[in-house]
Amino acid sequence: MTGPDGPDPGVTVEEITLSAGDLEVVVWTYGATLVEVVMPHRHGERRNVVCRLPDLAAYEDRRRNAYVGSTVGRYCRGVRDATFVLDGRRHVLDRNAGTHHLHGGRDGFDRRVWRARVEESADEVAAIMTLVSPDGDQGYPGEVTAEVAYRLDRQGRLAFHYRATTTAPTLVGLTNHAFWNLAGGGTVDDQLLTLHADHVVPFDEELFPLAGPARPVAGTALDFRRPRRIGAAPLDNFFVLPGPGLAAELTDERSGRRMRVSTDQPGLGVYSGDGLFTPRAGLALEAGAWPDAPNLPDAPSVRLDPGQIYRQRTVHEFSVEG
Repeated sequence: MTGPDGPDPGVTVEEITLSAGDLEVVVWTYGATLVEVVMPHRHGERRNVVCRLPDLAAYEDRRRNAYVGSTVGRYCRGVRDATFVLDGRRHVLDRNAGTHHLHGGRDGFDRRVWRARVEESADEVAAIMTLVSPDGDQGYPGEVTAEVAYRLDRQGRLAFHYRATTTAPTLVGLTNHAFWNLAGGGTVDDQLLTLHADHVVPFDEELFPLAGPARPVAGTALDFRRPRRIGAAPLDNFFVLPGPGLAAELTDERSGRRMRVSTDQPGLGVYSGDGLFTPRAGLALEAGAWPDAPNLPDAPSVRLDPGQIYRQRTVHEFSVEG
């Protein structure tokens, strides 16, 4: 479980490999990052189906690393003008996207080295990572203790379990920012995508929600309610989910690999990776909170109070079609 030296002197980044059934998963404690998910295709050839960078230095370099595989927090997605009001007090967050706040700030959870332990049972193996975010971290109030557990079972399921507590009222919304490519290489353009969502949040030119309700996808280029090739058009949208359950399906017909994503979260961010090191090398499917939820009175709340426990669960189920 040892690995390369971390970003701070004396800090070690650990690499943990989980194996169960036909799947092998590699995670790092830097950013609680999902580095590899290796699975076979219909003829047995094994490939990694998430984008990864060549080494730790690449993950540390923000110019090369668009949150690839990382755990994003304390609040994923954007906060307009990097401000929000909580109990009458205005909080100013780190401005790392022009005048706005994105994915937890310049020194968000994706830039930290988490503490890890491994648990094993007859049915599954898990890497459980913990991070303490101090009061005032990136402008957020309250000390937050966050946990993400990568759980892999013999039925071909990789689950992300999130948990957090706080010492003062604050915001919490965690997600994983893996870029999936079931072909194991090339672009995702020919892969089939299904999204179990009837509505999408309308965005302005800065990818922040416009006023008004979510809009139906029916009759638009964002209607993926039936399996459809991703194609070459850019995707960077937030789809509203009707409730807990199946959110998305991704299929690579040539290899036979298939992934089903289920979650208890209110929405799914879908990004076709046009800004990746290799454009469109992977598709991000980020289950989590609404963008700019702290400033949207009608969005599902992202508030966490002392005595409460933030919980989130997203499951990726893998199979190979003959």
